[in-house]
Amino acid sequence: MKAGADKCILVVNSGSSSLKLSLFDREADQLLRTGKELREFAEESIATVGHRFVHGGADFSKPVLIDKRVWSALQNIAELAPLHNPRAMKTYEEARALFPNAAHIAVFDTGFFHDLPDRAKIYPTPYQWYSEWGIRRYGFHGISHEYCAGQARFARRLVICHLGSGCSASAILDGKPIATSMGFTPLEGLMMATRCGSIDPAILLHVARHRGLSLDEIEQALNKSSGLAGVSGVSSDYREVVKAADAGNARAKLALEIYRDSIVAMVGAYAALLGGLDAVVFTGGVGENQAALRAFVCERLAWMGLDLDAAANQTCAADQDIVTAQSRVRVLVIHTREDLLIARAAKAVLP
Repeated sequence: MKAGADKCILVVNSGSSSLKLSLFDREADQLLRTGKELREFAEESIATVGHRFVHGGADFSKPVLIDKRVWSALQNIAELAPLHNPRAMKTYEEARALFPNAAHIAVFDTGFFHDLPDRAKIYPTPYQWYSEWGIRRYGFHGISHEYCAGQARFARRLVICHLGSGCSASAILDGKPIATSMGFTPLEGLMMATRCGSIDPAILLHVARHRGLSLDEIEQALNKSSGLAGVSGVSSDYREVVKAADAGNARAKLALEIYRDSIVAMVGAYAALLGGLDAVVFTGGVGENQAALRAFVCERLAWMGLDLDAAANQTCAADQDIVTAQSRVRVLVIHTREDLLIARAAKAVLP
């Protein structure tokens, strides 16, 4: 059934493990319906399609109409996000074929972090790697971090933890990011479902030189066979790893310990960068739904004056504060709305 006679905005959100489709009214104010397959929207009157692209590279910091030049550039940087961009590009081609008369807009996860301070975005490698080759910290999940920063704008010093299949954290000062955990690619930072996060780079040299792994094998291992799945040997699904740990699986228990400690360490480091902390945000499928994980992190931050309300944490719904009135640090559980920001960004590109 058609959502209405007006021209609509379709949001195509391709993640590393999911495809989310959302139909908005022409003003990007009202969510009309959602879906999982493009053909579900074939009979709709679609004027604009907003596509989430994880990596915009050096060329794209703002939403842009996808024309031949932009499409060629996106193909050239697809390798920088191997779990995300190729899938997004395939979905774009399918959407273009299904809605040939619509305006197709690319919205980039890296955009929110494009203007990170130099001290945060430039790696301590030979400077020419940055100046000549464009190797820098780009940051990811930026659409989600931007939404959450807007929802918690009362907090001058804010740390956002986006925890899902991919995991990232950001430090926000006066509404602007000053640091983020993902880097040149979405592989750096926190431990994730199948990605390792930050490790000693010399490990890669060692397994290549002494264990005979090819670059392709190393990339596969770090992106798809590491993280929760790699350590636990059980699953990439946080819920399944918890079940296994509760049943006595030692590797599953270890995986959870590494995962939780990486979050605590990152929040603590960012609190130091910010000179204190006014609020912490948990978002993403894991961040929003795993009360025990939130409790673990918050208990380790109690020295900062964070006083978790155990009952509120256990029963919380989306968009709720889960600390006591006396807590000096607020903790918000936010249901991120990447779809809404993508719809608004796509609308803003067109006259």
